[in-house]
Amino acid sequence: MLRYGLIGIGSMGRHHARNIRALDGVELVAIADAYGDKFGVAEDLEVLPDVDALIDAGIDAAVVAVPTAQHHEVAMKLAAAGVHTMVEKPLASTIEEGEEMVKAFETGGLIGAVGYVERCNPALLEMRKRIAEGQLGKVYQIVTRRQSPFPARIADVGVVKDLATHDVDLTAWVAGSRYKSISAFTAYRTGREYEDMVSASGELENGVLVNHVVNWLTPFKERVTMVTGEAGSLVAETVMGDLTFYENGTEPIGWDQIKNFRGVSEGTVTRYALQKREPLAVEHEHFRDAILGKDSEHVSMREALDTMKVIQGMLDSAESGKTKHF
Repeated sequence: MLRYGLIGIGSMGRHHARNIRALDGVELVAIADAYGDKFGVAEDLEVLPDVDALIDAGIDAAVVAVPTAQHHEVAMKLAAAGVHTMVEKPLASTIEEGEEMVKAFETGGLIGAVGYVERCNPALLEMRKRIAEGQLGKVYQIVTRRQSPFPARIADVGVVKDLATHDVDLTAWVAGSRYKSISAFTAYRTGREYEDMVSASGELENGVLVNHVVNWLTPFKERVTMVTGEAGSLVAETVMGDLTFYENGTEPIGWDQIKNFRGVSEGTVTRYALQKREPLAVEHEHFRDAILGKDSEHVSMREALDTMKVIQGMLDSAESGKTKHF
């Protein structure tokens, strides 16, 4: 039985507590939060003051759901104590901090994971599986749209670090390739210190074109990932976990004006019936199984560091007006 500790029991930490308690082979033995237990998730556990007390409780693994600015300090202490750790996204506040974290966990032979929960969405899991099996043939382009009203919980970052980081991570993961370049434009429309809109375009090392539209100024919630290839397009809608395949047409075209266009035509549209499990539960299974040496489906700190570099590249490109190359 793995002994788990959880630090940070706020808006995200409370959901981690619930999922850890439901996870086979794991026992939640310690909780820490300097601000107390405002959501009442500790139950019979004492709310400890800090990561040092959490470590002293004798834990094998920890989940870190404190603000991003504290990730480095907390994770480095956990690494020094030999504790496998999953931190909420993003990895750290700066690339330098992220590099130190990656080194500490890798040299210590520890599992260092990052909570990019979108990778565990049923639609994206099925999409990646189908792409790997060759359903689309050669992949040409990946387009994401992540739009919604402004969330009151966000105070310390803009839309790039909070939301676009998901799209960068899942795009590289789905395509199986790192970013080669990124170019971005940002806007500040609500009077906040940080950007609330970004439009970014780039290319992956394998030649796949990418485009990301992300903002906090849309009066509806949209979470869409579209992958287009030789055989058609797979479209994942991750709010509801739906996946649809738009197949290229095979019927002969009888309309001369369209026949002369050297492209594709509309074919069969298939919406798949998927098993829809809570993504956070799947994420915790991946972390546990990585600790036990069963698989490596978790998002590693090194992968999260690559994502941080692309995200910083977006911000640098928006400021300089130049494309960022990696």
